[in-house]
Amino acid sequence: MEPHKKNRKNVVNESQVDLETEKKKNLTVKDWSSEDQPREKLITKGKKELSTAELIAILIGSGSVGQSSVELAKEILKSNNDDLSLLSKQGINDLTKNHKGIGEAKAVSIIAALELGYRMLTEQNEKKEYYGTDSSEVFKYISPSLLDLPHEEFWAIYLNTRNKILFKKRISIGGINETPVDIRLIFSTALEWNAVSIIVSHNHPTGKVTPSTKDRQLTKAIAEAGNILKIKLKDHIIVGINEKNQPDYFSFYDNGEIL
Repeated sequence: MEPHKKNRKNVVNESQVDLETEKKKNLTVKDWSSEDQPREKLITKGKKELSTAELIAILIGSGSVGQSSVELAKEILKSNNDDLSLLSKQGINDLTKNHKGIGEAKAVSIIAALELGYRMLTEQNEKKEYYGTDSSEVFKYISPSLLDLPHEEFWAIYLNTRNKILFKKRISIGGINETPVDIRLIFSTALEWNAVSIIVSHNHPTGKVTPSTKDRQLTKAIAEAGNILKIKLKDHIIVGINEKNQPDYFSFYDNGEIL
C-alpha cells in the first residue's frame, strides 16, 4: 500500500506543477510579480533597463491564451528581423492579420509609438545645423524623411553661400518605382529663398540604392537647368536599404556623376 500512496502523491504534485505552468502562460502583465512586470520594471529601474520587447509589451498590455505580452512582443519583433524600421512599415491590417492576440487597438498603439519616435528624430534633425559639403551629413539630414516609405518621394534641399542647409522641401510623391518631378518647382523655390545651390534626394522603397537610367537622366536635366539659372546642383542622394538591411545611400557626387 505504501508504494501506491507514494505514486498517487507524485501524480498529484505533477498535476499541480502542470496547472501552475498553465496559469503562468496565461498571465497578463498585471498578474506578474513586480520583478517581472515591464511597467513596474520601468518605474523602479528606469526605461533604459527594458528590452525592446518589454517596451512593446507595455504598449500591448496583455498577451493571448498561452502567450504573455512579452512573448507576443518578441514574436512581432522576430517577424520583422528584430528591426524597428521594418516594424514601422507595418500597417494595422499587417499586425492584426499576422499576430494572434493583436487587435486593432494594440496595433494602433504600436504604430503610434513608432511614429512618435520618427517625429522626435525629425525634430532633432531640424534643430541641428547641417552642411552640404559631405554626403554622409546630407544623408543624416534627409534620411528620416525618406526611410521606411512604401512609395517614392522626391525632395530638394536648399543651401546658402556657406553651404549651410537652409531647409528641405518635398517636390513630389509617386509610386513604388518612380515619382514625377517638376524641375520648375525645384528652382522656383530656390529663387524665392535666394538659395545659391541645391541637393536633391529620393528613395528607393525596394531597397537597392543603385541609380536607374531615369535617375541619371533626371539628374542631368536638373544640373543643366541649374547651370542656366546659376544655381548649382551639388549632389543627388538616393536613400535605401543595403543587403544587411541597414540604411544606405548612393551619392552622385561621390561617384563622379556630378562635377
